Amino acid sequence: MKNNPGTNTDSSPNQNALRIEYDKYIEARLLIVNDLRERIEQILLPLHSSPFVSGRIKNFESFFSKYLRFLKISENDPKITDLLGVRIICPFLEDVLKAEELIADNFKIEEKEKRDHAYMEFGYESTHILIKIPETIIAKYGYPGTDIAEIQVRTILQDAWAEVEHELVYKTEFSPFDEPMKRKLAAVNASLSLADIIFQDLRSHQREYSKELGKRRETFFQKIEESTDELLFSEEQERDKSYADRNIKEDSEDGDNTDFDYTNESIDDLLVKALSAHNQNNFSDAISQYTRILELKPNNVICSIIYKHRGMANFACSSYNEAIDDFSNSLELDAQSYKAAYYRGIVYSVLKDYLPAIEDYTLSLTINPYQSFCLFRRGQAYYHIGDYPQALSDCEKSLSLEPNNNSTIKFKELLHKKLKM
Repeated sequence: MKNNPGTNTDSSPNQNALRIEYDKYIEARLLIVNDLRERIEQILLPLHSSPFVSGRIKNFESFFSKYLRFLKISENDPKITDLLGVRIICPFLEDVLKAEELIADNFKIEEKEKRDHAYMEFGYESTHILIKIPETIIAKYGYPGTDIAEIQVRTILQDAWAEVEHELVYKTEFSPFDEPMKRKLAAVNASLSLADIIFQDLRSHQREYSKELGKRRETFFQKIEESTDELLFSEEQERDKSYADRNIKEDSEDGDNTDFDYTNESIDDLLVKALSAHNQNNFSDAISQYTRILELKPNNVICSIIYKHRGMANFACSSYNEAIDDFSNSLELDAQSYKAAYYRGIVYSVLKDYLPAIEDYTLSLTINPYQSFCLFRRGQAYYHIGDYPQALSDCEKSLSLEPNNNSTIKFKELLHKKLKM
């Protein structure tokens, strides 16, 4: 507030006068807080976790209650800085830090504070940021009675604790005296804090796993292209094994043959290490690590996935029979593993054994018919056995799913020539 209409000559607060002053700015505050919310949503778009953003204006009852509390502390007119508030709720701890950085990059920060919400020794933080409301916003909607807005940044669990604390403790001025009640509150607080840390660890592990998985797929598909596509456009050319042979040679000469200590390591940890070795073309090491995981006898779903990974590693070092066995084991444990069927079909195609390859591609497409790459590969197999009409049919279906794939477009042109279309 710009002056102190809520106090009279003897400095006692006048609720009616304060309400009249408060009501003058309601419309501007509502418009401004909505504008701030929308701007912050746009600012946070780089965060893939999609934080939830909400806005609110402080109602008069909450304002007056806080006004009286502040009045006890200071004789001056209390300065309420959270009349306009925006709350950012993030799934993970790392997103809180990134959100804070983005807010600092886009607004003038007046104050930033980490507030503890806790009992006993357990601290639970929430970030409160006071920003200067941009002058362009005030010019657009009018003066809202303040030039400050508060932004709170929390994780989902921090917000849950803050909401419970606000209702159970803050609003009712509840302060438990008995130790059992204090311990219960402290235990809940500590559990939520620990859960946030665990969720962040899981997030970091997931990111590392996805990164290694992506690298492995890229290497795998590169070999598929080198082993099959060149053959497609040069029918007399024999399959060149030098690429795989070079990989095996480099693996034996330069590979990291470090023996890992598997004691007390989780299957997830072992898998990330296996994928890392796989991505570094240390195929023999990757295979041994996948085998180690299988020896731990995880459940069928996990075994199916590991057999699939090991099959890809065997394929990468041209151990084709072993790769077929691994993909077959993966399918036996998970009959819906369309990728295992597709990968086994790839191995048969590389071996120029096109009939079982077509059977595997068909099996994969039966499980999941919306695979442009599988249709393309089955079309290739049909081409090599001379069934050009069926090859063209698969090619066109593939293009309907992925119309800009240059390899498939080139394949279609080849088929048109064969069919003299």
